[in-house]
Amino acid sequence: MAFDVDSLKGVLYAAVLSDTLDALGLPNQAMRPFVRPLDDGLVLFGRARTGLYMPVWEVVPGENPYAVEIALVDDLRPGEVAVLACGGPTERIAPWGELLTTAAKARGAVGCVTDGLVRDVRHIRQASFPVFAGGIGPLDSKGRGKMMERDVTVNCGGVLVRPGDLVFGDVDGVVVIPREREEEVITAALAKIGGENHTREELAKGAKLAEVFAKYGVL
Repeated sequence: MAFDVDSLKGVLYAAVLSDTLDALGLPNQAMRPFVRPLDDGLVLFGRARTGLYMPVWEVVPGENPYAVEIALVDDLRPGEVAVLACGGPTERIAPWGELLTTAAKARGAVGCVTDGLVRDVRHIRQASFPVFAGGIGPLDSKGRGKMMERDVTVNCGGVLVRPGDLVFGDVDGVVVIPREREEEVITAALAKIGGENHTREELAKGAKLAEVFAKYGVL
C-alpha cells in the first residue's frame, strides 16, 4: 500500500495510532513517556533507520568514535527517521545535536528519535526539524557512548524498532508501526478518526456522552 506520508502526517495522531495498535493486539508500540519532542508543534512521520549505542568509559587513541554514526547519517534517505537507542533514560549519552540535524535534513530525512539526550536545542528548533529525545544535556557522546551497530533491531524507549518500521511522533509521544502491519493499522486508524470526528461533533451539540459512545463506540 502506498501512503502519502505528508498528507497523513496532518491527519493521524499518536493517540489514535496507539488505540488502533491496542485494538489489533499490538499494545507495546508507544515509547515510554520520557521521550519528548523538542518542539511540541512539530509532527514526525517516516521510516526508521536505527542505530544501537553502548556506554563507553574512555577515548581510545587513534579511534574515530563517531564512525558508525557518521555512516548512518550520511546514508539517510528522504522520508527516513534516525532512531537511536541508547538504553535510556540516560544521563551520559547525547547522540544528537545541531550538526547531525543539519546533515540529516540536507539528505531529506524527516526527524530523529532517541531515548538518549540531545543538545544544541536552540539550533535544532530554529531548523524546524522534529527531534524526540529522552532529555537535554550539553555532553558530547565521545568517551561516554558510541554507536556500535546500525540498521539492526533496537529497543528505543521501551519499543522494539526495526529498520523500515513506520515511526510517528507528536506532542503526545512516539508510536512505532511494524512494517508488516502498517496497511491495516493506518486503515483502521483513519476509520477511527472518522468515528471520533462524528463523536466530537455530536458532543459539541450537547449530546450525552453515553448516547454517543453507544452509537459510535469511540471514547
